[in-house]
Amino acid sequence: FGRVVMADFGKRSEVTINTMGRVNNPSGEGVRAISSELKKKTSSLPIKNNTTSSKGSTGAVHNSVNSSEHETRVKEAGSSRRNITRKKGVGSAQMYNDKNKKQGGAGKAKWGDMLDGSEIDDMCQTLDKKDPLYDDLEEEKFFLSSTDGIEQKANGYDPVAESAIYGPLLTLSEFKIRVSEAVKEYFDSADADEVIRSIEEMKCKPFHPEVVKRAISLSLDEGPRERELISRLLTCLHPNPLEDSEMESGFEILLDSLDDLCIDIPDAKSMVGSFLARAIVDEVLPPAYVSNRNNCHPGDEVVEKAVSLLSREHCTARLEKVWGPGDGRPVSELKQVIDQLTEEYLLSRELDEAARCVREMNAPHFHHELVKRGVKLAMEKDGLDHAATSSSSLDAIAALFSFLVKNAIVSEHQVSKGISRLHKVLPDLTLDVPAAASMLNEFEKMAEKEAV
Repeated sequence: FGRVVMADFGKRSEVTINTMGRVNNPSGEGVRAISSELKKKTSSLPIKNNTTSSKGSTGAVHNSVNSSEHETRVKEAGSSRRNITRKKGVGSAQMYNDKNKKQGGAGKAKWGDMLDGSEIDDMCQTLDKKDPLYDDLEEEKFFLSSTDGIEQKANGYDPVAESAIYGPLLTLSEFKIRVSEAVKEYFDSADADEVIRSIEEMKCKPFHPEVVKRAISLSLDEGPRERELISRLLTCLHPNPLEDSEMESGFEILLDSLDDLCIDIPDAKSMVGSFLARAIVDEVLPPAYVSNRNNCHPGDEVVEKAVSLLSREHCTARLEKVWGPGDGRPVSELKQVIDQLTEEYLLSRELDEAARCVREMNAPHFHHELVKRGVKLAMEKDGLDHAATSSSSLDAIAALFSFLVKNAIVSEHQVSKGISRLHKVLPDLTLDVPAAASMLNEFEKMAEKEAV
């Protein structure tokens, strides 16, 4: 092969930043850093220098200043990267200042259209119902509204959140527990003012209808005395702190939950009907409540029970004692109930009905009075010719107490206590019934025979 002769341009020196301008003038002498036009412009400017100098020296000074302003600094010598930093000043003037930078929300120096909220719905993706993270509340829409100028009073202050509390201070479950405790304490103390004070201190007005339901439900498991106390409590609670609408809502909740109450208390509907009739007589509920309930729920047993109690003659006087003699009434009224019970039994001779009336008295400590007044009434009925009758009243009374003792309604101690009281009043009893002593001995023999 022949020798390749390098071209002339291959022998030329490499052009870099350091050798720029030296291609045609390798020595670099006589080459100015500024053009001739710039030189003409700068020569016409006045020179701020106290020393006198020639025109040539003036141009040299100015040229030196201009050359320093436009001097270039190379970071990496001999590299192809054009990393050139211009000198713009001295000291803090060299630092970057972003005050003059154009700002923009939708790109450089450009503002986009204002968001009106319609883009949010497009951005939010609805979850599939089969998704484990699916929540029903996310599909519902909640709106916050003001009170239209009605100022609400704060019910309390939360030290943790450091803000006032508006609305109930307790949850519904906590409120029910507090009400249950207050009602149970009321059964022992019979102090309605304490219950009212407790309800007002809880400051849970939206939950006030639960007071009616809770109080009546607890009394259904108790006796006539407790039910009478609840009827009086409802009268004390109305109209403050429980208003008319809250009372009606409370009875609505109670009537709607009767199916569950009847599982544990079979007579719940009958007793709630008595509560409803008593509330109307005490003016806790308006009479129109029964008719409205009957229109909405025709054939309701509770409403029919209340209507039947309200339709009786002298219903007001009767409903005041709807819970029977065991409602905590005084001894004088209990004696009247015993006399009525004994006279009705001597006419009908129905043991089951008499036993039911004795249970309704709910006065086991007062059964000795039942024995005393029952035997005394039977003696007065028979008189002198009690042995002439085939079925005397004294025999019927002996059969009654034998039935009550065998069914554990009346204790043997109460029977013996009643007989001992009869022996104490026997002298006075002989004045009305001369054969009272012999009749009492005969009653004692029958009682021993029946193992009373």
